[in-house]
Amino acid sequence: MNKTSSTLLAPLAAALLLGGCSLMPAYERPSAPVPTQWPTSAGAAAQPAASSTATDQLPDWQGFFSDAALRQLIETALAQNRDLRVAALNLEQARAQLGLRRAEQWPGVGLAINGSRTPNNSGDITSNYSGGLLVSAYELDFFGRVASLKEQALAQYLASEAGRQSVRISLVAAVAQSWLALLADQAQLELAQQTLRTREASLGLIKLRFEHGATSELELSQAESLVENARVTLAQFERQRAQDENALTLLLGQPLDGALRAELAPGRLTGLQLPTLAAGLPSQLLTRRPDIVQAEQQLIAANANIGAARAAFFPRISLTTGIGSASGELSGLFKDGSWGFTLAPQLLLPIFDAGRNQAGLDSARAGREAALAQYEKAIQVAFREVADALAGRETLARQLQAQQAQTAADARRFELTERRLQHGVASQLDWLDAQRSLFASQQALTQTRLAYWQNQVTLYKVLGGGA
Repeated sequence: MNKTSSTLLAPLAAALLLGGCSLMPAYERPSAPVPTQWPTSAGAAAQPAASSTATDQLPDWQGFFSDAALRQLIETALAQNRDLRVAALNLEQARAQLGLRRAEQWPGVGLAINGSRTPNNSGDITSNYSGGLLVSAYELDFFGRVASLKEQALAQYLASEAGRQSVRISLVAAVAQSWLALLADQAQLELAQQTLRTREASLGLIKLRFEHGATSELELSQAESLVENARVTLAQFERQRAQDENALTLLLGQPLDGALRAELAPGRLTGLQLPTLAAGLPSQLLTRRPDIVQAEQQLIAANANIGAARAAFFPRISLTTGIGSASGELSGLFKDGSWGFTLAPQLLLPIFDAGRNQAGLDSARAGREAALAQYEKAIQVAFREVADALAGRETLARQLQAQQAQTAADARRFELTERRLQHGVASQLDWLDAQRSLFASQQALTQTRLAYWQNQVTLYKVLGGGA
């Protein structure tokens, strides 16, 4: 029995040793189709000082976002968001496919028991029974077809992992930006309500003065217009706040609870702090950004598919073998003297396939070129996104500083105009115009501050942070 087993396993071992030839093209990472430095327009190339985060060590999202409420929101989204859940399930599916491809590289051994009773020419019944271990149609991978398919499955699995990571980073950034938008909405809502109360009180006084002939109908109409303008703005911000809360609820996978609603204070946006990030070099995006990693793994998978398509032109050799017992009677099965083995190799050489194999190879090559174009596009998109965020950081910082100065000047103008009105030096129209300018400046300041912080989050995201 030991001698028979050795005789059976010898061809299997030889097949495993010979199955090392591969027709898969050698993969070389394409050069990045972008400049080696960031553009200098709009101050985008300006790098932060030494206090900046190291270019090769972006903080994780817990280190980047220090706000406790925002951290809680992100943790909830990572646990409940359906898009992230779908990405995780896609990863599990890719892992299972990889397991299937790896299993094809090894022979499958099973227990087989067969029996038959057939009449012979003389009318007697002939019985045949067999049982034992069977290796059925195991492909000897001389030309690397199975190995190429395994490499393709591995690359697809790694692409799915990178895709899940990309969804995770996008989710973290989206939650942060939605929370910032909600804070801005709350600030704008408070400002609109306060402005409406102030303008309604002013309108009441102007009506009394108009009834006593102390002011003109023009001033009354101007005050009425400002009140209605404040009501319009209030309705707009109420709608915007509701919609932004709905968007955040979708990201979280559940509604905001009472504790988080209590955190929506108007001054939270003003006191926000985030670390300063250095952009580093464009080449670092190749390893930082998971969407680029995903595109490269898809390119590797397409490259491996060419190897499988090339192997289809060569003979495919399969082996069916078994070791067991055979007997003409069921009672004699597995008795001494009934043991034996079978070896049935099969070679299939394609001769005429109406161009099927060539079409498969052409399709694989076209697929690789398409994957290459997608990879290059992913790099170009990443370069553009980082360059835009860098330009936004520089210009929005200057814009925010100027907007703060304008709001302070409009507040001082309103205060002085109100004093002049009380002393009869300024007109009611001057006071109403100063009030309108101050309200517009305060609105613009909140919007600019929101744009600045959201751009900081975007820069963190496009640099590949957020894991």
